Amino acid sequence: MTSLDSATNPAHEVPDVSQLVVGVLGGTGDQGRGLALRLAKAGQQVIIGSRDAARAEASAAGLGLGVRGADNATVARESDVVIIAVPWDGHAATLTALREELAGKIVVDCVNPLGFDKQGAYALKPEEGSAAEQAAALLPDSRVTAAFHHLSAVLLQDESVETIDTDVMVLGDDRDATDVVRGLAARIPGMRGIFAGRLRNAHQVEALVANLISVNRRYKAHAGLRITDV
Repeated sequence: MTSLDSATNPAHEVPDVSQLVVGVLGGTGDQGRGLALRLAKAGQQVIIGSRDAARAEASAAGLGLGVRGADNATVARESDVVIIAVPWDGHAATLTALREELAGKIVVDCVNPLGFDKQGAYALKPEEGSAAEQAAALLPDSRVTAAFHHLSAVLLQDESVETIDTDVMVLGDDRDATDVVRGLAARIPGMRGIFAGRLRNAHQVEALVANLISVNRRYKAHAGLRITDV
């Protein structure tokens, strides 16, 4: 039996997300800045955040495309969907400080808890199980999802690359929220958002980044993922 074509398989349907405001916390870092750029190029309203509002404003001005910059709390308040792209070592503190502002919002955690030594990158396992599960524990009034872990920051920021050929694994316990995130992924040319399970399965998705780093180093590449037969 073959899978249904994506045009007829209702599992591939996504909502219209074009009018949603997307905030990127950690938007001055490579991953956050790259995601902000790609979503803004697709026509999404984007605000990037930093602890330092002036730094966020300067980074937004560099991107153009109508991207705005503000402090993290303002971004959290003014956005419909908030992508968490902060460094792992600041993850818990950032979310704890923004619990009130993020209440009721769709939160997309793309943080990868990793360690590095002479042998390369390796996965860390947070006490909660994953960065996304830590986010869910710290933000009980938010709709937490996990996505955008396996994207090359280099490709995201390279405007000469028009298409990012990859699938985005989206996890979460709120199906409407994961559909919104899948819709955001689909706004970026070349990407698909693929539902990949509940939040309890986020650890292995986050951990896979350590393997991709090894692939990239060995093959001098910017590897992505494709899910076959879907």
